[in-house]
Amino acid sequence: MTEEHGPTGDRLYGDADLVRFYDIENGCAADWQYSATMAETAGSVLDLGCGTGGFLTYLEGDRQLCGVDPAKAMLDVARARPRGHTVDWVQDDARTVRLQRKFDLVVLTGHAFQVFLSADDRRAALATIAAHLSPEGRFVFDTRNPLIEDWRSWTPDETQRGFEHPDLGLVTCWNDVCQDVRTGIVTYETHYRAEASGEMFSASSQIAFPGQSELAGMIEEAGLEVEQWLGDWLESAYSKASADIIPIGRLKR
Repeated sequence: MTEEHGPTGDRLYGDADLVRFYDIENGCAADWQYSATMAETAGSVLDLGCGTGGFLTYLEGDRQLCGVDPAKAMLDVARARPRGHTVDWVQDDARTVRLQRKFDLVVLTGHAFQVFLSADDRRAALATIAAHLSPEGRFVFDTRNPLIEDWRSWTPDETQRGFEHPDLGLVTCWNDVCQDVRTGIVTYETHYRAEASGEMFSASSQIAFPGQSELAGMIEEAGLEVEQWLGDWLESAYSKASADIIPIGRLKR
């Protein structure tokens, strides 16, 4: 289980010692590939919660690219990428940022939408999407379906994994998890252990699991409309059994 871009204050994304593990565990996946296909007809792309910039620098072709993230440590990696100079990187909060620009495509990949823990946070993020869409622009984001409760498998036994780090050698990592039954917010811990030195790096993160009906109402309130609800990045229609909730849409006409 890997997680995407967290808000300011989350050490998993704001601490350079932890950020150096990020790109090893996260990279080109189905969400990037689908979003890149949408970007083929977009002259400008805004990535809210862009993290280390992998998606924007993955895109091919000549277009205006902008990535927003609250974590300086993530953006430092993004700027250093081979194509990092082709992107306008902005350190800011997706709930409040206003760039005074419009984009043909606005994306939040890697379940980034789940870092917005409250209903007000989610409304603010959707307002940001609406504020930055061009008249014919489109948006897409994903969030895990709360009905599936896949967070229950984010236990040490089920998530233990290992990889070779270029500086630290063999690293063993695992997660642990708990849920606040009152709010539905899930707190998960991420642990990395460098086997050669025994050094440990750990962080605690929180994510929310809004349901499809809640999202539908908020999206409409934001002045947006959904053209298509997907349940995965293979274009399956959303159902209660879907792993993900993926709205694709535009400004309300």
